[in-house]
Amino acid sequence: RRVLFRSAKPTTLVLAPTRELAQQIAAEAEKFAPMVKARVVAIYGGVPKGDQVRELRQGCDILIATPGRLMDLAAGDEKREIRPAVLTENVNYLVLDEADRMLDMGFEPDVRKIVGQIRPDRQTLLWSATWPKNVQRLARDFQRDIVHIQVGSDELSCNKDITQTIVITSGLTQKLDALMETIQRLEDSGASKMLIFCGTKRSCEDLCNQLRQYRFLCASIHGDKEQPAREKALWNLKTKPRFILVATDVAARGLDVPLLPAVINFDMPEQLEDYVHRIGRTGRAGNKGEAVTFFVPAKDCGHTRGLIELLQGAGQVVPQGLERRSEERRGRE
Repeated sequence: RRVLFRSAKPTTLVLAPTRELAQQIAAEAEKFAPMVKARVVAIYGGVPKGDQVRELRQGCDILIATPGRLMDLAAGDEKREIRPAVLTENVNYLVLDEADRMLDMGFEPDVRKIVGQIRPDRQTLLWSATWPKNVQRLARDFQRDIVHIQVGSDELSCNKDITQTIVITSGLTQKLDALMETIQRLEDSGASKMLIFCGTKRSCEDLCNQLRQYRFLCASIHGDKEQPAREKALWNLKTKPRFILVATDVAARGLDVPLLPAVINFDMPEQLEDYVHRIGRTGRAGNKGEAVTFFVPAKDCGHTRGLIELLQGAGQVVPQGLERRSEERRGRE
């Protein structure tokens, strides 16, 4: 007969969509937790559950979690007489960070199940960079006596401290040539580390390998990467004076890399909201930054009008080629 261990019963729960964001939140919570004699535990996928279960056994006041891993550790196993590693019945302070991203990633059923197991007299904070209808519905379902605090307007907008450059290209070879020229120009201007976004895991790996062939110090980060490799890649970007991180949108939201001088969109994202989030990794906390985006008309033409509006709203220069394609598209419509 197995020994039953005590389930952790945190009073504060923070849900985050990605491992990296969960780690970042936990690191910030560790700064103030000792002052209030609270113990912080972070649980997320990509690493063995055993170590996280042992951390929970030692007690947990503030739990930072991704939805999937929390569901796993809150399940238990009645047949094997194993209690859940964590119970949420005592949570009276719930935070949903990057709620719109969690919904985009398909976590809504998990989030609803988790929240359904938390006491109804809790205080709930929901943070979202955008305010689409599905996030509004989530807020109405999870919150009472709502106080809505909004910073800025409802319109999608970019940080004016970021210099945005749109490079119109056609074909992979031309994009690669333009990328090498851009990296060289940025390095000549003192931007010795940067974050490059790709649309898929495969293109992320391929581009990273090509950069290594040119002797660039770089690494890639995406959903298929093992957690230690993801952590090392982010650590290198934050600490090394010269480094390139190639990433999918797992690095597009919430992550704070101090003094990151430049972001490059090797692939234009599918949604303009993701474009705003991606370039927002630079130009943070009052610093200046630069964002370079490669625009392929055959693939990205649907974003032409919206991209022009974002550029104009931030006081950026709109390339003539982008204006011309916007006019051509209006003419066809």
